[in-house]
Amino acid sequence: MTSILQAEPIGKVVVGVDTHKYVHTAAVVDVVGGLQASISVAADRGGYEQLISWAAGFGQVLGFGVEGTGSYGAGLASHLRRHGHKVVEVNRPDRRVRRQRGKSDPIDAENAARAVLAGTATATPKSAEGVVEMIRHTKIARDTAVKARTQAMVTLKALLVTVPDELRQQLANLSKMVLLDRCAGLRPGPVTSTLASAKRAVRALARRWLQLNEEIKEHDAILEQLTTQQAPDLVNAFGIGADTAAEVLVVVGDNPERIRSQAAFAKLAGVAPIPASSGTTIRHRLNRGGHRQLNAALYRVVIVRMRFHQPTIDYVARRTVDGKTKQEIIRCLKRYLAREIYQAIKARPHPPATT
Repeated sequence: MTSILQAEPIGKVVVGVDTHKYVHTAAVVDVVGGLQASISVAADRGGYEQLISWAAGFGQVLGFGVEGTGSYGAGLASHLRRHGHKVVEVNRPDRRVRRQRGKSDPIDAENAARAVLAGTATATPKSAEGVVEMIRHTKIARDTAVKARTQAMVTLKALLVTVPDELRQQLANLSKMVLLDRCAGLRPGPVTSTLASAKRAVRALARRWLQLNEEIKEHDAILEQLTTQQAPDLVNAFGIGADTAAEVLVVVGDNPERIRSQAAFAKLAGVAPIPASSGTTIRHRLNRGGHRQLNAALYRVVIVRMRFHQPTIDYVARRTVDGKTKQEIIRCLKRYLAREIYQAIKARPHPPATT
């Protein structure tokens, strides 16, 4: 590991870190914007300790600006937080800055430090050390299993179109579960004909679907337990349930206090209106930023409520009379739903204090 010669401590500094899979590069910038030094450390506990000791040699560390706190920088961010340091999530610099200053690990680390020093990077990263992180792990496994189950069914039905006539007629016009049970129970015997090979392939796809279906049920049970434990009001709200609650909680993280207001949550969800006019005309447009999966989850809940939730049905009728289009009504409902979800998250039970 190499570093620039370290100077004597001069006061207060900010450290920027460009994270990678095996090596992290850090740079120290003082409060007047002077670059002090840079270093590369291993992306493991020993490297984290080396980075903390190295940074302390330049004075009081006001904070660490870390890129990729949700990926390669997750371990470093967690280690720094446990040791009492302020951690700020830093996005990569825009293309204009990269064209002007070039691209290298030390330059990226310096840019991260300057972003924290200038106040352009202020986001608090998710702690990823509690129940919500358990929910995220479970949801990733569930979502991939759902995709694989869907692919297995699509492949099975496509294969049945081209299997020998004897097998195709035997499996024709069956409901989904009866078809799966029938296919899973086939006995192909030795693969010495196209009929036997077709039976073997169909049986494998059916058994794969059934196995994945059981796995998904296990994941759903765990998600139901964890989401109810973390945010019972959110899970019990009309049209939300465990799956949507899990999506919301994963976006918010284990430290919801990092989202400072309802407006901040609405912006995160992509449902905050943005001014889109000048002069005396007052117009707004849809915010196309924010977390797209969270925005999609809000949309699904709104559609369910528009069909089955009587207060929402009444609201839609009233706003329609006022001349609002369906799209405008959905935007309003998503904003109201974001406010409701934020309140439910803030009201969630906190874990008991440890002594």
